[in-house]
Amino acid sequence: MVRIFKKNFGVTLLALPGFLLILLFNYVPLYGLLLPFKNYKYNLGIWNSPWVGLDNFGFLFHGNVLYRVLRNTILYNMVFITLGTFLAIVIALLLFELSRKFVKVYQTILFIPYFISWVVAGFAFRALFDMEHGVINSVLTALGKAPILWYSEPQYWPYILVAAAVWKGLGYGSVIYYAALMGIDAEYYDAAKIDGASKVRQAFSISIPMIKPMIIMLVILQIGSICYSDFGLFYNVTLNSSLIYETTDVIDTFVYRSLIDMGDIGMASAAGFFQSIVGFCLVLCTNYIVRRINPENSLF
Repeated sequence: MVRIFKKNFGVTLLALPGFLLILLFNYVPLYGLLLPFKNYKYNLGIWNSPWVGLDNFGFLFHGNVLYRVLRNTILYNMVFITLGTFLAIVIALLLFELSRKFVKVYQTILFIPYFISWVVAGFAFRALFDMEHGVINSVLTALGKAPILWYSEPQYWPYILVAAAVWKGLGYGSVIYYAALMGIDAEYYDAAKIDGASKVRQAFSISIPMIKPMIIMLVILQIGSICYSDFGLFYNVTLNSSLIYETTDVIDTFVYRSLIDMGDIGMASAAGFFQSIVGFCLVLCTNYIVRRINPENSLF
């Protein structure tokens, strides 16, 4: 063992910073898993705070609030994953057919929204949907129609939030799939051209099958986060309007408000622990299904 360590000392020393970072940020915080089962007191600390068992989880499962936020979180994420993946693949295929001279320009245009903060985007959406001075209501008024109270009408927000999420994440997803397409051997396409295959046939017979492992891997990872939501999207874009909670309230915003109003760290930790357990189980189940269908495309 000592001889092996001396032989690989250089490589071990090179990996040491990464190992310490993983240890510090991924394993040391596991000590905080005690919080969901304790009534945390600031003056007592984590270890000395009294145990409460599953009482913190009881707050989450009490009443209809959990059903509402869990329903919204899962349904929104299912739409985000399905629609976002589909559109990202379509855009990547279109970029793949463009001249390499213009691809970077289009990639930059598509990627810009990804770097825009949801705080800034929230003000932009407010400029669109404001009751008195919003662009959309101004257009409706000019057409002789009554303005809409956007921040008081929950039925419109599923469409708005889906559009906002796709707008922000489309560039990032398309670049990943475009990079995967660039790794495909050009000989496949040359052979398809000789056989007279059209661009559509090449896409369905070569491009998509070749990047299918990448698609499956990213979808499985997204499914693992299906109980997590983009806090900035649901909090800033909706301006945290209580009148539209029916269709905009998700687990993260609910926990945040509960933590701000009640200061109950134990309950917030229980919610995070619940999200992690559900996500872990979903990853295992999804990977099991993929492995039964095609073992080569599973993660493990």
